[in-house]
Amino acid sequence: WGGGSVSGIGGSPVKRRDLIVLGGTAAMWPLAVRAQKPAVPLIGFLHGNRPQGDAGAVAGIKAGLKDAGFAENQNVTIEYCWAENHFDRLPALAADLIRRQPAVIIVGGGSAAAVAAKAATSTIPIVLAFGSDPVELGLAPRLDRPGGNVTGVIFPGQHAGERVKLLAEVAPQAKTIAYLRTGPQLSNAVTEEQTAKAGEAVRAVGRQLLVLKADSRRDIDAAFATLLEQKVGALDIAAHPFFDDDETISHLAALTLQHKIPGLFIQRAFPAAGGLMSYGESYAEGFRHAGMYVAKILKGEKAGDLSFDQSVKVELIFNGKTAKALGLAISQPLLSRANEVIE
Repeated sequence: WGGGSVSGIGGSPVKRRDLIVLGGTAAMWPLAVRAQKPAVPLIGFLHGNRPQGDAGAVAGIKAGLKDAGFAENQNVTIEYCWAENHFDRLPALAADLIRRQPAVIIVGGGSAAAVAAKAATSTIPIVLAFGSDPVELGLAPRLDRPGGNVTGVIFPGQHAGERVKLLAEVAPQAKTIAYLRTGPQLSNAVTEEQTAKAGEAVRAVGRQLLVLKADSRRDIDAAFATLLEQKVGALDIAAHPFFDDDETISHLAALTLQHKIPGLFIQRAFPAAGGLMSYGESYAEGFRHAGMYVAKILKGEKAGDLSFDQSVKVELIFNGKTAKALGLAISQPLLSRANEVIE
């Protein structure tokens, strides 16, 4: 280096200090490339239940994202927020998610979670997966191309009429059908609407309705004591996040089996835990559809341009062993309608 310069390209002299600058610039290139690498998008997940209570929702979301080329901890990250059935926590959880600036928020576990998310932001896209009407709740002006920042998947009705018909068919001796719903602490307008529809359906098949309310495990046990005293012949369990977690579903299934009560719930987890049957939309498939909606938004589509999806299939599932234990003979036509018979 003694002369302070060396030959460059084409023999042109390059001074030592220029080489130092060039070398330093070259060393910074990898850093510049890394700095330009796009950030991995964050997906917020808000749910009213416990983590162990809705594993099907998480699995469904991941499946929907995977179908569209997204994998958690690879090209997306997911921040999970669970209210653990303490629905009063939802506004604070939603606000915390917004502070993290997710690219999109997916919401499940009932209307309270959806309302909390919408109240927290009018700009970040929200994808719902729930059983309420978003228009009636004021979350979107319409289901078709809703505009705004809310879209998603609706589990369209709780199928009150069909559920009661199923119970009346499998338990023809039941003069009274009980309807277990939430009480004053957890109920909302959707709960009241479901109860009214259940009453209409029970009267339509010529049976009597006994409404039972529960906001806690103790309330559930008390409701079953009343059910036995009234000699109720069948039980329909309302769709509500309070009843959705695995521990509560298992407890309900055990009580119906112990007291030989034909019971029906919306989730497969109920017959899987020993209850008689379930009838309702597939949660796993519904959340898979929601995951696909999230993927569309991540790829540039606007939430307001995506019409609400109401195409989730309805499943009828029996527990054959429980039917035998209850002394019920499920008709062949009904069995032929079943999506699954658990033995």
